[in-house]
Amino acid sequence: MNFSSLTAISPIDGRYQSKTKELQPYFSEFGLIKYRVIVELEYFIAMVESGVKALADFPKEKYADLRKIYADFSEEDALWIKNIEKTTNHDVKAVEYFVKDKM
Repeated sequence: MNFSSLTAISPIDGRYQSKTKELQPYFSEFGLIKYRVIVELEYFIAMVESGVKALADFPKEKYADLRKIYADFSEEDALWIKNIEKTTNHDVKAVEYFVKDKM
């Protein structure tokens, strides 16, 4: 993972970055955004599995494609979401737009 303002945890990333580098994928803004994408996609899959009528026709063989969205999640994807968030003023809504765009 490349170091940037999206992956920074706090000011300790400067002087003590060598001690916190392993935490960046989880506690940075990038990590927060990525895990929101994971939750949205897994929630969608769970809704399909639970039998929600509106999703009854969603092909289950597409689950791997959905999971690939978060498996391949990049800093560029996080920046895309951050740019949409400027318009929506809502971080989760920006994630929803990202997922919709990727689907």
